[in-house]
Amino acid sequence: MGGPVARGAGHAPIPVDRDVPGLIVKFGDYPLHHGGVGAIRSLGRIGVPMYAITEDRYTPAALSRYLRRAFVWPTTGTEEPELLVEGLLRIGREIGRPSVLVPTDEEAAVLIAEHQDALGAVFLFPRVEPKLPRRLASKQGLHELCVEHGVASPTAAFPQSYDEVERFAGRARFPVVAKNREAFERRRQPAVNGTTRIESPQALLRLARGWGERPGVILQEYLPREDAEDWIVHAYFDAESTPLALFTGVKVRSWPPHAGMTANAYIVDNPELADIAARFIKQIGFSGVIDLDLRFDRRDGQYKLLDFNPRMGAQFRIFENEAGIDVVRAMHLDLTGRPVPEGEQLAGRRYIVENIDLPALLAYRRSGYTTPHAPARANGTELAWLAGDDPLPFLTMLARFVRPGAKHLYQLWRANRSGRTGAPGRSKRSRRSRQGGRGGRIGRGDRFGLHS
Repeated sequence: MGGPVARGAGHAPIPVDRDVPGLIVKFGDYPLHHGGVGAIRSLGRIGVPMYAITEDRYTPAALSRYLRRAFVWPTTGTEEPELLVEGLLRIGREIGRPSVLVPTDEEAAVLIAEHQDALGAVFLFPRVEPKLPRRLASKQGLHELCVEHGVASPTAAFPQSYDEVERFAGRARFPVVAKNREAFERRRQPAVNGTTRIESPQALLRLARGWGERPGVILQEYLPREDAEDWIVHAYFDAESTPLALFTGVKVRSWPPHAGMTANAYIVDNPELADIAARFIKQIGFSGVIDLDLRFDRRDGQYKLLDFNPRMGAQFRIFENEAGIDVVRAMHLDLTGRPVPEGEQLAGRRYIVENIDLPALLAYRRSGYTTPHAPARANGTELAWLAGDDPLPFLTMLARFVRPGAKHLYQLWRANRSGRTGAPGRSKRSRRSRQGGRGGRIGRGDRFGLHS
C-alpha cells in the first residue's frame, strides 16, 4: 500500500493511501446533494481518487474537479436489494481496485451492512452487525434501542391501524410530530413528506385516512422550540466502537424550519453530549460514521435523541479538527490501516447551505427562535456549495435549483405546515416511486460518463 502523504488545506501532512479510491453511494433521485459534493472534495483534496453514483452527467457532484468518474445510474431506492448489489459490484469491477464506500443515505448504508459478504471482496467499509443499521435508521427500532440503553428520546407511539391512531388522538397532547417509520418505506410509500407537525386530533385523523391499513408512521411527542435547542453529533467509530473522530455542534437553522435539513450550524464543544453519544455507540456495538440529531429539552435538562443516521450526514464538512480530519477522512484512513491524526475540533466554525439558508433565515426571524449556544461570531465559515478551487458544483446547483428548487422549497414548506390543515399533497416523485419509477440497472454505453 503506498502513495505519499497528502496535505489538507493549512494542515500538516495527512498519511492517506492514494492507491485506495472512494466511491460515493446513493440510491434515489436527489441530484442536489451537498453532502456528496463535500465528501468528493474532502477526500479529493488530499489525493484520493474519487468516484460517485449520480443521476445524470450534469449533477453538481458529477462536475466536481475532484471526481475522476461519475457512474450514471438513476435509481429510486425501491429496487430489489439483489439488483442494487449487482450494480455496485459492476461499478467495483469498472474501478478495478478495492474502494472505500461512502454511503450518503440510509438505504445505501443498510444495503451495504446487510450484504457485507458479497460486497466485501470488492469494497472496503466498516463491518457491523448486519441488521443494526436498519434498526438504527428505523424510528421504531431507534426508540426501542434508546429505551433499552437508557438514552433519552421523545415519547413515541407506533400505531398499527387506523383504530390505534384514533385511540392515540383521543389521549395525546397536541401538537405531535409524525415521521415515516422505516427508511425504505419513505421511498416506496411515504405516509408524510418528511417530519410533520400536527396541531390537533382532527388534523391527525384527516391525515391518517390516507395511511392505509398499516400506517408506516411514528407519532412522537413534540418538544416545544421555545423550550428546546437542536444539537448534532458527527463521529467515526472503529471496529471496537472507539471514536477516532467525534464532533459536537449546534443547529441554528434548518429547512423546513425546525424539522428538516441543516441550513446553518456551528461547531460548539459539548463534552456531556459527546459522552452520551460515545457511551451509546459502545453499548450497541456500532462501527462507522454516524450523524445524530438531538434536541435539548430545557424543561427536564435532557438531550433527547431524535434521529440516528448510520452514515455520513449532509453537513459533515462543518466538522474538522486541528489536524484537518473530518469523519470521511477518518474512515478512509482507518479502513486503509493508517493512523487517524488527533486534534481539537475547530470550535466556532460555521456551516451554511447557501440555497436553503436564506428562506430558513426569514422563517426563523418570524418565529422568534434563538440558539443560546451559537457563538456571537464565527471562527471561519464552510459553505456547502461554493468553493474557489471547485466552482462548477456551485454553478450547476444554481442552474438546476432556481426554478425547480424554489418550487421544491415551497412544497416542503407546505408539507411541513400540512399537519395544521390536513393531509399533504403527494409529490410526483412519490407517485412515480410507488409505480416502480426509473432505474434498477446501471445504464450502458454513454451512461457510464467520464468527468474530471
